[in-house]
Amino acid sequence: MSPTRPVTLLTVAERAGVSKTTASDALRSSGRVSAQTRAVVLEAAAELGYVPNGSARHLRRASTGAIGLHVPEVLTRSDYYMRFVFGVVEAAAAHDHDLTLITSGPSSRVPRVDGLILGDPLDGDPVVERLMRAGLPTVTGERFRGDGTADGVVVSDHAAMLGEMLDHLRERGASRPALIVAGGESDWAAGIRRGYDEWCARHGAASVVGTVPFDVSYDETRAVARALLATDPRPDALICAPAGSAAQLQPVLSEAGLRAGTDLLLASCVEGPSMRAADPPITAVDLHPREAGAACAELLFEILNGDAPPGSERSHPIELIVRASTRGATA
Repeated sequence: MSPTRPVTLLTVAERAGVSKTTASDALRSSGRVSAQTRAVVLEAAAELGYVPNGSARHLRRASTGAIGLHVPEVLTRSDYYMRFVFGVVEAAAAHDHDLTLITSGPSSRVPRVDGLILGDPLDGDPVVERLMRAGLPTVTGERFRGDGTADGVVVSDHAAMLGEMLDHLRERGASRPALIVAGGESDWAAGIRRGYDEWCARHGAASVVGTVPFDVSYDETRAVARALLATDPRPDALICAPAGSAAQLQPVLSEAGLRAGTDLLLASCVEGPSMRAADPPITAVDLHPREAGAACAELLFEILNGDAPPGSERSHPIELIVRASTRGATA
């Protein structure tokens, strides 16, 4: 046994030659486990020095049968977060748990749940800070940039994906791409900005960035886009990070006499129905939100069951969907 390998419930099950469920039942003295099998499991646990996670041990005695989920209130209307929630719901149901949605607001309280999932937690959000201090096993979708460390995190490499998108725009003729992005309170937005800055540094491109609030409205996004397109020399590509915002820029492009896909390459950092329905359809990053939500829930249950140690991290794949809005004038 490698000294660096954590001893988990799965390790005990493998040593005893039983399933993880059987090992769990034997250690809890529950379920239909024979005395002989229970003895084998207990012996394996003793040999390995298995110590159940403290929170998981407590929760096995008094599980609430529910997990909690918090997402930024400003994004509850977002297609991305609706699909993220469905992913969490499906995974929770597979583990025979209900889901409690946690709303933002001064009266918000920590619910009675076995553990928490925080979707893209924002630094400075008082509800997030309260939940991070609750002492419950917690998994975040993207890292929390404030004080406090989650027990687990599911992350995507948004900086690398932004670099891939910019390489695509460069291949289609763009040399002066501009970016509309939120500030650093979101790890997702910070990753996008970092990827943009690194790409500009590699290619000697000017940084043309419009920074917006995380809860930016479409009107505010249009105002920032107008300002960016008024710079001299004018950007030949525009990347919009806020969800849905790229599809709302047609009035701005029309005012400037521009056509997306030919006069200006247009891309979004978040895929959604409005990207597919736009004219022309808009190149976007598919964040696979349903799968992301399920991955967060699965990691939380691993932590609750003692099968994953605190500090566990999972990588979640994302992909670039190329559409006509970035085909280029000569394509």
